[in-house]
Amino acid sequence: MRQAQAGWIAGAAAAVLVAAGAVTYAVASDSGSPRVPTADSADAGFARDMAVHHQQAVEMSYIVRDRTRDEEVRRLAYDIAQTQANQRGMLLGWLDLWELPKVSAKPPMSWMGMGNAPSRGDGSLMPGMATDDELARLGRLSGRDAEVYFLKLMTEHHKGGVHMAEGCVSACTVEVEKELAQGMVEAQQSEIDLMADMLAERGAEAS
Repeated sequence: MRQAQAGWIAGAAAAVLVAAGAVTYAVASDSGSPRVPTADSADAGFARDMAVHHQQAVEMSYIVRDRTRDEEVRRLAYDIAQTQANQRGMLLGWLDLWELPKVSAKPPMSWMGMGNAPSRGDGSLMPGMATDDELARLGRLSGRDAEVYFLKLMTEHHKGGVHMAEGCVSACTVEVEKELAQGMVEAQQSEIDLMADMLAERGAEAS
C-alpha cells in the first residue's frame, strides 16, 4: 500500500509536468496579443524562488540516498529528486522564454509580500529551507538516524514549498504556472502525510 501511495505521488507529479509542458509560455490577453510577465511579477518571483527551493530538496534527497539502505526512504528520495529537478528545469525554462533574469536584487519571497521575513541564515534563504549546518549533519548521519533527520528536514521543506506554491496559485497570472503550483501543493501535501507515517514507524515525529 505504501509503495502504491508513493507511486501515485510520483505519477501525479509526472502528469502535471506533462500537462504543463504541452502549453506555451505566453498567455493570451483580452486583446489576443501575447502577454509576458514582468521581472517583478508573482510569476517571475515564484519561478526564481521555487527553483532555488527545489534545488535544496534535490540536494537533500541525494545525500540521504547515500546514507541509508532503507528502500522506502531511498525510493521517496529518488521520487522527490526527480520530480523537483524536472519542475526546476521548467521554472528556469519559463524565465528564459520570458527573457527575465534568474536572480533578483530583491529579497526572496518579495513577490508574496514576505521580503522582510526573518531568515535563519546559513543557507536557509526561505521558509522551510535547511541551513548549511543541517545539511552537513545529514551527511554525517547514517541508517535510521539519517532517515529520521531527512524526513524531519524534508517535512519542513515541503511545508515551506506548499506555502509558496499556494502564493502562486493566488497571485500568478500564467495559467500553466498556476496549474503547476497547484500540483505542487497537492503532491507535497501527500508526501508530508506519507513522511509523518514513516516517522511514526521509526518512533519519531515531525518537529
